[in-house]
Amino acid sequence: MGKIVRDRDELARIVGQLKAEGKVVVLTNGCFDLVHVGHIRCLRGAKAEGDVLIVAINDDNYIRKHKRDAGPVNNQDYRMEILSEFTSVDYVTIFGEKTIDSLLEKLRPDVHAKGTDYTPDNLPERDTVRRIGARIAIVGDPKDHSTADTLYRIKAIETG
Repeated sequence: MGKIVRDRDELARIVGQLKAEGKVVVLTNGCFDLVHVGHIRCLRGAKAEGDVLIVAINDDNYIRKHKRDAGPVNNQDYRMEILSEFTSVDYVTIFGEKTIDSLLEKLRPDVHAKGTDYTPDNLPERDTVRRIGARIAIVGDPKDHSTADTLYRIKAIETG
């Protein structure tokens, strides 16, 4: 699974090589737990912003602390493996911090892509993106899909 790169130093080396070849590197991030059409549209839009797409997923501990106490439905290894099979995704990595600032600093992508639930003004890492000279791209369709909504619908069907 060469598309999965956990080591940040190794991924930074890869990014440096890609940029030296003139490739435009795009970084996006999220939980990507139960993949739905909103994820697909976001990934497709992010890939359209450059030549190489890196997807950084939130680790299981982050999801348990900040999203769902029960944690993700799919653990981080499963989520990374699933995303690594998408044709739009070139590399997958993982991070545990609340924001992706430190990974942005390390990788220095050309573009940081986020879904439509953000704007360039409310993006938590906007200052870092600007400092490293990257561009912010808002991609995907309106945020009307979510893993939480999917889980709610499944529970409603079960309790019928």
